[in-house]
Amino acid sequence: MLNKNVIDEINAKVSEILHNSPAKDIEKNIRMLLSGAFTRLDLVTRDEFDVQQEVLQRTREKLMVLEGKVSELEALLKKPTYLSAENHAAEEKQDNEDMHEK
Repeated sequence: MLNKNVIDEINAKVSEILHNSPAKDIEKNIRMLLSGAFTRLDLVTRDEFDVQQEVLQRTREKLMVLEGKVSELEALLKKPTYLSAENHAAEEKQDNEDMHEK
């Protein structure tokens, strides 16, 4: 029992000394200094970082899909144009026939 009281008393004295010592002020000043430095660094939270990472991943996926569509369209444009001209002429002829029937 005596040992517990002595330990509690020593603990209380050490806490009191540290509380009243310049170490507490130094710790407080360092915390304020670091807090200000972190604010100026414009850091983001882990949650914000994770959200932005997900947005970036979805954007990459959409970009890949669009690149595939562009490649398909470019391939269509590289096909011989005479087929397009023949199709266009056939469509024009059909339109003319439809107009005359009316």
